[in-house]
Amino acid sequence: MKRPQGHDRSPGQTPPPAAGPPANAPEPERRATARPAVTEPIPIIQAPTPTTTPSAPASAPSRDREPARRQHSAPPEAAAAADTSPYDRLPSNREISKALRAARKERKKVERGEVRRFTKRSRRRRQAWLGAGGVVVALVLGVTLLAFSPVLALKHIEVTGASRLNPKDIQAKLGDQLGKPLPLLDQAGIAHDLAAFPLIRSYTVESHPPDTIVVRVVERQPIGVVQKGAAFTLVDAAKVPIASSAARPEGFPLIAAGGASAEKDADSAFAAAASVLSALPAATLAQVDTISATTKDDVSFTLRGSGATVVWGSAEDSELKAADLAALLVGAAGANHYDVSSPHSVTTG
Repeated sequence: MKRPQGHDRSPGQTPPPAAGPPANAPEPERRATARPAVTEPIPIIQAPTPTTTPSAPASAPSRDREPARRQHSAPPEAAAAADTSPYDRLPSNREISKALRAARKERKKVERGEVRRFTKRSRRRRQAWLGAGGVVVALVLGVTLLAFSPVLALKHIEVTGASRLNPKDIQAKLGDQLGKPLPLLDQAGIAHDLAAFPLIRSYTVESHPPDTIVVRVVERQPIGVVQKGAAFTLVDAAKVPIASSAARPEGFPLIAAGGASAEKDADSAFAAAASVLSALPAATLAQVDTISATTKDDVSFTLRGSGATVVWGSAEDSELKAADLAALLVGAAGANHYDVSSPHSVTTG
């Protein structure tokens, strides 16, 4: 294929002038030898690509081509890194272990959060119990420390209920308890010390912090006198000796009955006589001179002054018999014999 004229020349070269007929050649010859005119190729310039900003300056195409130039002019190190193998970028064992530890830590953190969320109610209940237990333990420790401290040491002993006994004697007997903390008082020692007073029937010990105890005494009430040889012994209903003397104590009946008290033998003669004396009103009891019994069913006594005899019988229905006797002593004051052994059928004589 034949190239058009002008394409085989390099740019910038001026084509040589074409040979033509001489200027003085005739007009027909000049036309016959004339060649067509040769034109230069028209360069094609590519239009610039429109940018997003319509008002961009004319030099924008040149700036758009700057990154391409810079990319082509990258340093050789970057080009070498781009040519490396993907296996060269694999993580090391240390990096893998570090990543695994971080993953385990994160998993444990998430698991703890889930456990806390699902055990919230039980944790609150456990905290409440622990708080209450702590308060109780603190109170117990506080009370224990306070109880065993010298603050609660015994310094004062008060005695109440003693009429025949001297309260100072009881205080002196319990003097070995002074200085001890109230919770550490020796109760057995107190009982042993008070047993030295036969007139004490029962007692109670009350602690009054910080340094005082109150001993409430119930004294034995004598009901009569028991004669043993030439001595007279004042006894109570349990036949416990209260006092002894060579002369008969005034104001108390003489008991002539054998056997033990009701605490040991309820069927004894002494137990029946003591039961009858305990059932009599104070006005009638003051008139009894001597009471006797051989069994529990044949109790009888004599009255002071008149010497009248009262047949009582057994200790049953003693309250009803006592009311009948009080009425007879008023209605039949001059009688020498009163029989109330059958409370619904009394007799005098």
